[in-house]
Amino acid sequence: MNEETKKIKNLLEKLSNAHGISGYEGNVREIIKKEVKSYVDEVKVDTFGNLIAIKKGKSPLVMLAAHMDEIGLMVKYIDDEGFIRFAKVGGWFDQTLVNQRVLLHTKKGVVAGVIGSKPVHVMESEEQKKAIEAKDMFIDVGASSKDDAMAMGIEPGVPVSIDRKLVALANDKVTGKAFDDRAGGAVLITALQRIAGMSLESTVMAVFTVQEEVGLKGAKTSAFGLNPDVAVAIDTCIPGDHPGIKKTDSAIQVGQGPAITVMDAGGRGVITHPKVLEWLRETAKAKGIPYQMDVTERGTTDATAISLTREGIPSGVISVASRYIHTPVELLSLKDLVKTADLVVEAIKSVGGYF
Repeated sequence: MNEETKKIKNLLEKLSNAHGISGYEGNVREIIKKEVKSYVDEVKVDTFGNLIAIKKGKSPLVMLAAHMDEIGLMVKYIDDEGFIRFAKVGGWFDQTLVNQRVLLHTKKGVVAGVIGSKPVHVMESEEQKKAIEAKDMFIDVGASSKDDAMAMGIEPGVPVSIDRKLVALANDKVTGKAFDDRAGGAVLITALQRIAGMSLESTVMAVFTVQEEVGLKGAKTSAFGLNPDVAVAIDTCIPGDHPGIKKTDSAIQVGQGPAITVMDAGGRGVITHPKVLEWLRETAKAKGIPYQMDVTERGTTDATAISLTREGIPSGVISVASRYIHTPVELLSLKDLVKTADLVVEAIKSVGGYF
């Protein structure tokens, strides 16, 4: 593994292992702020909580967005025995939650817990054939009573995240939680570090957004305030290169370079502006960066909200192919991460020729 790959792996590990569900991104924001502050001219946090890092230039005004939040849970109710019921924050597939370790982020400190459910040994045969739903799960922190749990600082509204660390796999691949979208954050931080010493015509506004997983909210508010000439969201996308999914559902492959979105959510999300598509694709071609074209009928990114801001902002998406997104065991290629950063940097350098 070369130094460049080691550096971006360490950055991804730091971000992935951090905890920050939608609306509670503070821990992640502080890490990112420390990473970027010496590479840009200005760092600020807006009213909504978005972290904005600006490298000043002239025109065009380029907005690059990567969201900080991860899907999670929130304490909803504590029963008399001290077991905790929870609400889902963001898009979970319930089966992925069963028997996970979790962390409850209280004002008194972090409390460890596990997600429990009715044991299979006492289920009726018909119950065993059905998937366990989140409403039938609970968090067990070892409390002896409701009062015991509350003494730990647990109360309704406490955010809960998955307890999982990044692990290296074979062939330059890694697995961990929240690669959606800490991978995009690692790419954007890397891009800012690389362009720090460059003289650019454009003004680069890197926005690490909040609450993407619950409605693209931070992208909407920050784009309105910044009013860029063009924008690119940096996120993850679903590859079709493993069992259980067909290439007709996704032709994207892990290890084959960044994905440039043409359309997502069947057109209900973003349909990439033709000039943005030309800019990203021609830049990749000119610099010999391997890339893939992504057309999907489900899922969207911050680019959708940005594109619909004010009178409309030309927007697109560059993604890192990540298997098993919205689970605690997401997987990506470090090679893809590096190549995605390459494309973002080259796109920043070439944007003046298109906008």
